[in-house]
Amino acid sequence: MSEYQAFVVELTGNVAHVQINRPEKINAMNAAFWTEIIDIFQWIEDTDAVRAVVLSGAGKHFSSGIDLMMLASVANEFGKDVGRNARLLRRKILELQASFNAVDACRKPVLAAIQGYCIGGAIDLISACDMRYAAEGAQFSIKEIDIGMAADVGTLQRLPRIIGDGMLRELAYTGRQFGAEEARSIGLVNRVYPDQDSLLAGVLEIAHEIAAKSPIAVTGTKAMISYMRDHTVNDGLEYVATWNSAMLQSNDLRVAIAAHMSKQKPEFVD
Repeated sequence: MSEYQAFVVELTGNVAHVQINRPEKINAMNAAFWTEIIDIFQWIEDTDAVRAVVLSGAGKHFSSGIDLMMLASVANEFGKDVGRNARLLRRKILELQASFNAVDACRKPVLAAIQGYCIGGAIDLISACDMRYAAEGAQFSIKEIDIGMAADVGTLQRLPRIIGDGMLRELAYTGRQFGAEEARSIGLVNRVYPDQDSLLAGVLEIAHEIAAKSPIAVTGTKAMISYMRDHTVNDGLEYVATWNSAMLQSNDLRVAIAAHMSKQKPEFVD
């Protein structure tokens, strides 16, 4: 694995732990963050030994969102021509979107472990994950409205499917801060842990449980769930029939059935 400026990446067993590592800057998302996360998730995609991913933040906070210094550097590139400024901004926004699209498109489950601040761009990031878990005291906010902009890196597109349209609108229009228990009550996080240590231990345990399953079955399950965001039930049934016509021929099915019959733990190859 490579060395990164904004992350630390560790592989333990079949679980990759991807940690944002700028605690002195409240894990603000600088220029290196946006390029490195694409590289990291490409490595995850290409590495069959990785079966699940835990995404966390070093220090007291998950992330304070986009580094404002990076936004200022973009503004410094503006000229006098509105059209060319718009072209520059659109290109930059699409580049940022691609970073979190890489997380969303990952064929392995991605679990977010959230403590402290999870603000602005950090909401965009966790929206691209499969599941989210929080420590007590975590604070969330769709903060973009308070700096005079609409969130543009995935929150407004992904969160309605996670917490519902009405609640997303309230949080996006007001920018208000809300805590871990409210996040759990609206479905943003699956579970709340007493503190950061139990949070990370608990999320890693879930990730290792997933990683012990058939990687063929987990990939297929994620692919089917993701497909259903934009398709009808009939489309989904047709797709899973086609998918499983190939995947049910995997040796994993025989391994799982044999283990179940003998009451032993199955062991799947990568």
